[in-house]
Amino acid sequence: MKREEVFERLNNVFRDIFDDETIVVKEETTSKDIEDWDSLEHINLVVAIEQEFGIKFNMNEVTSMKNVGEMVDIILTRVEEK
Repeated sequence: MKREEVFERLNNVFRDIFDDETIVVKEETTSKDIEDWDSLEHINLVVAIEQEFGIKFNMNEVTSMKNVGEMVDIILTRVEEK
């Protein structure tokens, strides 16, 4: 899977979770960049991403991600392990 494909799929997940069709996530996107991205929505987002990609994040990964780029790195690693 290519990085660009992960971003395309993530954009769809983010748009669905935050009910905003204008969202376009980038490498440096953080919770500060999306108005409704709070701790509760973060949990919903993580679950939706796990379902979308058929992976499971561990707690350390969830708490250590600083931006969407780091999330993509983890997703690519997990998808390759399958």
